Amino acid sequence: MAAKVLIVTGDAAESLEVLYPYQRLREEGYEVHIAAPARKKLRFVVHDFEPGFDTYTEKPGYTFPADLAFSEVEPTRYAALVIPGGRAPEYLRGDLELRKIIKSFFDADKPVAQICHGPLLTAAIGELAGRRVTAYPALEIDMQTAGATFQDAEVVVDGTMISARAWPDHSAWMREFLKVLRTQAPLA
Repeated sequence: MAAKVLIVTGDAAESLEVLYPYQRLREEGYEVHIAAPARKKLRFVVHDFEPGFDTYTEKPGYTFPADLAFSEVEPTRYAALVIPGGRAPEYLRGDLELRKIIKSFFDADKPVAQICHGPLLTAAIGELAGRRVTAYPALEIDMQTAGATFQDAEVVVDGTMISARAWPDHSAWMREFLKVLRTQAPLA
């Protein structure tokens, strides 16, 4: 039986930051489940970088079903966790069920891949203090306030926590995450 990886997200997550790791991990042979506040069709967004804008732009993205509600997740069944970005982490960080899920992965020292605004969730459970992290550059102050050392880099590996800035960093992010994941949860 293949090792399982959990992706936690919600509406307004960045389409590429959910679907790229979902497909890449399945391609590797992992079983991947998406959890959200409820089992429903999630509505993702597309963040892009356009000339003349001081920040990213947002457009409607893909829709995709959540396999599980956060309340149905049994973290011990999963070898690793992926936390995509977009706007979803901003409102999800208040979800107590989700915070328990994320905390259990850190307590068990399981691999956690986070990207863009995803580190807002690890900050919400106090797991960034004393660690190195990257995130969407506008979150540098948030990361420092959470006690982390922020690095504006394509990917930052701090033990079993692998972070990236945004979807343009996908290749480096998944390459480093898979190195850690293969060590922690090798496929047959």
